[in-house]
Amino acid sequence: MTSKESPITALETGPMAELSPETRAYFDKCQEKLGMIPNVLLAYAFDEAKLQAFSMLYNDLMLGDSGLSKLEREMIAVAVSSVNHCYYCLSAHGAAVRQLSGNPALGEQIAMNYRAADLDARQTAMLDFSVKLTEQPDKIIEADRQALRVAGFTDRDIWDIAATASFFNMSNRMASATDMRPNDDYHAMAR
Repeated sequence: MTSKESPITALETGPMAELSPETRAYFDKCQEKLGMIPNVLLAYAFDEAKLQAFSMLYNDLMLGDSGLSKLEREMIAVAVSSVNHCYYCLSAHGAAVRQLSGNPALGEQIAMNYRAADLDARQTAMLDFSVKLTEQPDKIIEADRQALRVAGFTDRDIWDIAATASFFNMSNRMASATDMRPNDDYHAMAR
C-alpha cells in the first residue's frame, strides 16, 4: 500500500473487506489515537494471523514492561532503521522520537548519525550495541554485553535491546521487500 491510497478505500475493497470485527476495532482504535491507520498494519491485514502476530510482538516490545523507556526503544528503532535505510521506519519512528523527546531534531540526528546526537552514555552504549548487532551480529561478544552492564543495563534490559533491534531488522527488511511507504502524517508530526 502506498501512502497515497486511502486507508478507508483499502479496507472496503478486495480482501480487506473481509476483516474480522476485532481487526476493524483495532484499526478504529488506531484511527482514534493516532489519527490514522499506520500503513504497516494495513500491509499485514491481508492475513489476520500475520497481522495479529506482528502487532502482538510490536506491542510487547515497544509498549510492554521494560527497563527501557519508550523513547529508548524508539531510538533503537531509528538507529537500526538508519543502518538498513528503511524509509518507512525512519519516518514513523523518527516522528515518535521527536514526540517522546520533545526535541524536533533528535529523530533526524539519530537517523543521520546517532554519534552526533546529544545522547548520554547509557543511550550511546545502547545504540552502539544495537548497530553492531545489526551490522555484525556474529561479532557480538561478552565485552559488548558487559559495556551495556557498565552503562547501567541489566541482563533483562540487554534482552530487550537485542529483541527490539532484531524486530526492527526484520521489519525493515519486510518494508523494503514490499515497498511499504510511511503515512504522510508522520512527516509533519512533532515538528
